[in-house]
Amino acid sequence: MRDTILAKQPAKPSAAAKKTAKSGDDTDFTLHSLQEAFEAKKRYAASDAEMMEFYRQMLLIRRFEEKAGQLYGLGLIGGFCHLYIGQEAVAIGLQSALDNERDSVITGYRDHGHMLAYGIDPKVIMAELTGREAGISKGKGGSMHMFSTEHKFYGGHGIVGAQVALGGGLALAHQYNGDGGICLAYFGDGAANQGQVYETFNMAALWKLPIVFVVEDNQYAMGTATKRSSAETAFYRRGTAFRIPGMEVNGMDVLEVRAAAEVAFAHVRAGHGPVLMECNTYRYRGHSMSDPAKYRTREEVQEQRDHHDPIEGLKKTLIEAGKTEDDLKALDKAIRAEVAQAADFAETSPEPAPQELYTDVLVEEY
Repeated sequence: MRDTILAKQPAKPSAAAKKTAKSGDDTDFTLHSLQEAFEAKKRYAASDAEMMEFYRQMLLIRRFEEKAGQLYGLGLIGGFCHLYIGQEAVAIGLQSALDNERDSVITGYRDHGHMLAYGIDPKVIMAELTGREAGISKGKGGSMHMFSTEHKFYGGHGIVGAQVALGGGLALAHQYNGDGGICLAYFGDGAANQGQVYETFNMAALWKLPIVFVVEDNQYAMGTATKRSSAETAFYRRGTAFRIPGMEVNGMDVLEVRAAAEVAFAHVRAGHGPVLMECNTYRYRGHSMSDPAKYRTREEVQEQRDHHDPIEGLKKTLIEAGKTEDDLKALDKAIRAEVAQAADFAETSPEPAPQELYTDVLVEEY
């Protein structure tokens, strides 16, 4: 009789792994090496001009979303509307580090902030929210389904977690075309339990796709606390089984998010495959405008506003750097005027013509 031979022998640390490991036989060094690099320089050394731009962009998202909430209350925005208030530092910190000529972005249905972070005109975004012809998706997408191939922004998706698999496809396209681009694929803590997310993790790791998976953990998904819905609430660990390095980031600090982006993007651009980044953040409003958010207390929300607000945090840093309250008030006034103009533009723009019902139904060009 032949001796039984195991088809797969137990893994042994390679010489390279032993040499690279910082302590003992730590063969999982690569899984936490990015976190260590990030921890070594945890806040991005932004110039005064960069900090002012981060502040302006976050404030624009905040004021835009506040206005969108008002228009929804007036009945000018229909359907579902998911506001990004409180999470501004994530989109700005990450997307400010992208190469807009090459890189792509895809997200779920809480997408207004990500479009504004790309520098897209607030007028066409607000027009889309109100279903007008001038909207960036011709008024057909509304709040949840905005799209701009010109800006390499691929949605805005209403199916929870579906954008992650599509993000894998975008990353494959970057790799296949050899364009040097990476894909930034956002999803939430609720979507983190979807099966297609893990199928995409596996393929991305296997093929070393240029993608950064970003979990925007705003703590409550659609209304259930993560500790009640997820066996593993440290979402950055979710890629371990697929050998995807994870990073845990304070998503309420734009300079910390930007620092993490520098580390993650460099890793991916070097051809080392995907990264999974968890940005711990907090939404001040309900899941959508129809959510009364009775699953948490007002005191909890106020504590987040008082002690962790991303805009107020950066404002403090700017004042310490020499900016005055008057400087920042003037900027806020200008942004409020810009958002008011966007709302006026949206309200006065015509609705799509009836014949538009029959366009954009099928793909006519490849």
